Formats: sequence, C-alpha cells, structure tokens
Amino acid sequence: MNPLKIVFMGSPDFAVPTLDRLSESRHEILCVVSGTDKRRNRRGKPVPTAVKKRALELELPTLDVDDVKSDRFEEELKKLDADLFVVVAFKILPPNILEIPEKGSINLHASLLPKYRGAAPIHWAIIRGEKETGCTVFFLEKSVDTGNVIGRVKTSIKPNETTGDLYERLKDMGAELVVDSVEKIAVDNVDTIEQNDEEATSAPKLFRENTKLDFDQSAQDVHNKIRGLNPFPKAWCNYDGEKMNVYKSEVVTGYRLEPGELTWDDGKLIVGCGSGAVQLKEIQLPGTKKLSGQDFANGYDLSKVLD
Repeated sequence: MNPLKIVFMGSPDFAVPTLDRLSESRHEILCVVSGTDKRRNRRGKPVPTAVKKRALELELPTLDVDDVKSDRFEEELKKLDADLFVVVAFKILPPNILEIPEKGSINLHASLLPKYRGAAPIHWAIIRGEKETGCTVFFLEKSVDTGNVIGRVKTSIKPNETTGDLYERLKDMGAELVVDSVEKIAVDNVDTIEQNDEEATSAPKLFRENTKLDFDQSAQDVHNKIRGLNPFPKAWCNYDGEKMNVYKSEVVTGYRLEPGELTWDDGKLIVGCGSGAVQLKEIQLPGTKKLSGQDFANGYDLSKVLD
C-alpha cells in the first residue's frame, strides 16, 4: 500500500497530461527523463521538450538523455532506486534499462494493442478506417509494443475526425489509464493479459512515400488518409508538377469523375476517385497560405489532373 517511487520518461506534449496526473497522485516522481534541449530554428536557443518544460514548472528533478544505451544513463537510473518506470512517447529502451526497477517498466500506447504496434498508431487507425481505438498500458519487454497488457480504454472514431482531434482526446484518456494502472501495481492487484501476436497490425513511421494520396483508391480511403494525416505530416498529391498538401475533405455522392479529375459544382471543389468522389475543403500549394476549395477554384486551372 506504500506509494511507489517512479521515474517518468517522455518528451512530446502527448505525455504531459500523464505527468500531471501522476504528480497529483499519492505516488512520488523521483525524476523526469526527457530528450535533450533542441533548437527549433537555426538562430534560436535550445528549448526543452514539452515534458521537461512541464516538469520544471512542477519543480520536479529532470534528466536529459540522447543515448539510452549509454553506461552513464544506466548508472544515473540505478542511483534513483525507483520502484517503477513509467514511459509515455519516449525512446525505445534496452532490456538492461527496463529491468532496473523492481516492479518493472510500463508504457502508454495510443492504440488497442496488439493492433497498431509502432510509431504512428493514431494516424494509422484513422487511415485504415477504424471505427474504434483507444489506449493501452502494458509492461515493456525487449520487443516493441509486445508486453502483457495491464489495462485498455476504448473510444469511438467519428467519421470526419482527424488525427489531431483524436490525439487530444487520447492523451487525456491515457493519463487516467496510467494512474489507474500504477495504483493496481502499487497494491499488487494486476491481472495482465498476454497479447495475441496473430492479431497484431503495424503502425510504421510516416514519410513522404507513404503519405501521398492515390486517387485510384475509393473516396472513403482517400478521405481517411487526408484526415489521418492532419495536422501532421499532411497528405499530399501533385498539382501541375507542384506538391499540394490536403488538410480537409469530405466524401460526396452523385459524381462520376475520373481519378484525380477536378470540378467545381454547387460551391464545392470535387476530385474523382477510383470509386466515388471527395470534396477538397482545405489545401495548400508551395508559397501560399491554406486555401479553401472556393479560393482554389477561383485562382487555379481545374483542367489539371491531381496525381
């Protein structure tokens, strides 16, 4: 029943609500580990990660790390004598680090594991047209995202919801799940569930190659990709030899257009897909601000085909 001594590890703002909730709990945060300060632009000063910034505001001890495999990092963690490591959106930790605390190391993952193991689970759940997702807390093991599950929380994905929308909801839901899981560990009331590897799907990193739109796909698939990549890293296609980012869309009915063919109809910028069509509601070309469909139709040649 004693409070646990915790080392928290995380970097982006997704991890901040969990840090906040743990800091309000009965458990003690010995240290907050995060990435090193980095410049946001060439002339700017190095700035802390979102997690480190919040830790400093909470007056918690911090530890910066670049190389999680270094002997120094292992030595620093051992000195802290923590009961538990709590990891949210951080680096992949080697086994010798995971094994330091007596009660193990746990992680918050933004999917219903074993579905969407990998770096971009929120994006891929939307891109693949899932109707439901959630968060999972599990014990970390050597293989990424494979450990025994402590708890899950589910939520529906709305038809036009973006990754940005879902991200905001999941980071708060996940924070509550982590605190609940930590409490179960503290009172030795953990009944874990082994992941079924046969049900696993992947959520790989997103690059230029796998964020390009393919208008030969169905309208629903194109729409899912656009919202799944909003606000970052953004879906894109080519317009007249230039890269065009697409931020917002909607599936529409009643149009028979060739894939990539554009038309302006009834106040809507429409593009044809392999089956069906999509309304383009917000787009951006190099050197321009974001454009509505009407702004684009007023200023650009709609005889060009998107590819």
